[in-house]
Amino acid sequence: MTDLIERKLHRLAGNLSGGLSRLGQQPYAAATAIWAKPVGPIPRAVAHCRTPEDVRAAIQTARDCELPLSVRGGGHDWAGRALCEGLVIDMSGMNGATVDSVERTARVAGGACASDVLTVTDPLGLAAVTGSCSSVGMAGLTLGGGYGPLIGRFGLALDNLLAAEIVLADGRIVTAEQGREEDLFWALRGGGGNFGVATAMRIRLHELPNVVSGMLIYPFSEARTVLRRLAETVSTMPDELTVQVGAVAGPDGVPVILLVPTWSCRQGQGDEHIAPLLELGTLLVNTVDAVRYGTSLSVFDPHIVSGQRVFMETCSLPALDGASVDLVVEAMTSAVSSGCAIVSHEFRGAASRVPAEATAFGLRRDHVMVEFIASCPDRPNRSEERRHQQWVRDTRRAFDTIALPGGYPNLLGPNDADRAAESFGPNVERLARVKQLYDPENIFRSAIPLPIGRRAIAAE
Repeated sequence: MTDLIERKLHRLAGNLSGGLSRLGQQPYAAATAIWAKPVGPIPRAVAHCRTPEDVRAAIQTARDCELPLSVRGGGHDWAGRALCEGLVIDMSGMNGATVDSVERTARVAGGACASDVLTVTDPLGLAAVTGSCSSVGMAGLTLGGGYGPLIGRFGLALDNLLAAEIVLADGRIVTAEQGREEDLFWALRGGGGNFGVATAMRIRLHELPNVVSGMLIYPFSEARTVLRRLAETVSTMPDELTVQVGAVAGPDGVPVILLVPTWSCRQGQGDEHIAPLLELGTLLVNTVDAVRYGTSLSVFDPHIVSGQRVFMETCSLPALDGASVDLVVEAMTSAVSSGCAIVSHEFRGAASRVPAEATAFGLRRDHVMVEFIASCPDRPNRSEERRHQQWVRDTRRAFDTIALPGGYPNLLGPNDADRAAESFGPNVERLARVKQLYDPENIFRSAIPLPIGRRAIAAE
């Protein structure tokens, strides 16, 4: 069998636009250098794809050789789903984005990051709905959900997906949109990469010459006061104002409370609505200003360091107030290193007005999605890794009594299938039917956990 696999991979290498790479070669090293340092078995080979036909050839080879298959897009995934011990489809070379300014849409290649899209939309005064930082891959973000600073006005990233070009397990290349492959189009919006490989997307753009955004930093000693006052303010905020909250380490390693407001409507009204956020406590830093939307996403970029061991947990809360504020403070007080952080993302406004059955994404009520992150220092030993992993687990479990069922599937790990099932709610059975129709052999099992009735298909 080994000889057969090698012959098949050799043949694939000759058919790929970008070639095939192995351990010890520079393209292999670049493709496997993802955000969270991978552990465990390393990929047997990486297929560097430039076209849908390349992707189709890689899928067929993996099937013929019975090799595990994964897709590397932006590579920004703590659970390492981009890599597997078999064949990795590297989409990083498919990173183009083109704009139709008349239709206000963009065609985005499957390996493009938010920065690739914003580079072409910012100069036109247009904006795509993205996540909170520029380095995240657009396909993975969009197909799994897509919380971000424009959520209140324009919804999730997946709510702005108009069509997707998908290479299926059987080699067909199809376009899923309203009127064509409608079940697949429904499932892609929340079910992630469980049904095929997205080689291109068409997304809706919005006229947005500038946003008013930046950092507001308060001392951690005032965390309870700041967060409780913020909770009172949120209830009166318009949909056009989104506030992301972080309890993170400052430059000196001491925790601070970081607020990132983003006003996405008329610039002249932004100051009025952001003003109450400046009076929540003793303001240490204020960088809020009118900037291009792409510029506003650079706030979190300095905190994203690739190649570290990262552990993450997530939950959704009805609101960040009351008991949840106390839990945030207690967790950060017991943080095991300056690599520990808690970051929240709002879900309200336009995102909450989409019916739950309209897409596979299950949780359509107002809530706050919370990330618990622990990045280990350079070259951690096993003891350090265990301490960081235990911190995120203990912190998430502390919220269990007040959290909503499930969690954000895009951030759940391969062992969180039961929580994923709770997250999809009433959409579970339809997802199972679509999976059976498009990928009955579970070729695309490296994607986010997908529940199938009471059983779940998860990464193996």
